[in-house]
Amino acid sequence: MPSEITDVENFVTMSARAKHCQVKRNKENVKLKLRTSNQLYTLKIETLRADEIIKKLKCEIKEE
Repeated sequence: MPSEITDVENFVTMSARAKHCQVKRNKENVKLKLRTSNQLYTLKIETLRADEIIKKLKCEIKEE
């Protein structure tokens, strides 16, 4: 089961050990899915903040 994270800074630090991050854009928000070796973590954020957070991530980015 995926775990939803609400803290953006925690999500960015976890991206250092992740394999990749999938970005899914909807009308209202953006969902980031961070795949580590054991777990899938998700973060829902508003569209305006999404690009600045994606630039901070330290793993491969896959857009859907």
